[in-house]
Amino acid sequence: MTRRLPVWLAVLAFAGACLAPLSVHAQESKPGPKPIVPDNWQGDALRPKPDMKGIETIRFITDSDYPPFHYYDEVGALTGFNVDLAQAICEVLEVECQIKATNWNDLIPTLDRGEADAAIASIRITAEALKAADFTSRYYATPARFAARKDSELDDIRPETVEGLKVGVAKDTGHEAYLKKYFPEAAIATFDTSEDAQKALKDGAIDLVFGDGITLTFWLNGVTSESCCEFRGGPYLDSSFFGEGVGIAVKKGNRKLAEILTYGLEQVHASGRYEELFLRYFPMNFF
Repeated sequence: MTRRLPVWLAVLAFAGACLAPLSVHAQESKPGPKPIVPDNWQGDALRPKPDMKGIETIRFITDSDYPPFHYYDEVGALTGFNVDLAQAICEVLEVECQIKATNWNDLIPTLDRGEADAAIASIRITAEALKAADFTSRYYATPARFAARKDSELDDIRPETVEGLKVGVAKDTGHEAYLKKYFPEAAIATFDTSEDAQKALKDGAIDLVFGDGITLTFWLNGVTSESCCEFRGGPYLDSSFFGEGVGIAVKKGNRKLAEILTYGLEQVHASGRYEELFLRYFPMNFF
């Protein structure tokens, strides 16, 4: 299962970022008085409620070190976007809700052992993840983005405008594969980690960096970037390279529960509760 951001980067998420409507190669959204909540919902909020027979409690598990998605607050209570979303799902399904934290690497094994029913921990729906678990429809997706130094004059990001420019990217990732296919004339520089690529951009060793929009947002708004850089062009969305988005995982084969939770997600979205949670936890834009 693909690991998310390192903890020291995730802490910067309180600066946050909010999803905007999904469109491949759309222009960067201009700041406005209110962030735009993602227009990327998958599902049908008008379909009948699934059969809930035998389901009185849903036992959710999550991680505890990925703010603002899930973390312990100042009084030691587990909280965050994923935690509040799980509670909202239980409310619309009219079931008791239990939410506990476990180690990231133990999320799927905990489901397999039957010690929990669902994992809501910003798990990406990828081909690898689908081998280990079943998923609801996605409840958010993140784009790939380019970032450049603020003193760079490059504003128009196209294959021909980046020809010969040094573009940093983490090796063996969907982002590297995407660059090779759609920006083949760029001088692609691979790095062991996205953090190494970001440092190279800050130091002026490369012209651009290409990577996950959330990761880059945390870095751009954090102390390690020293306000060196900013987004240019994009966003870019392609499920064949970047995955289908993030969903709630259930034990492999438990499609009934996946469908019930998808219904719950649809109802939370239709009621406006999803928008309320997103605006609370993600006041800035990574699209």
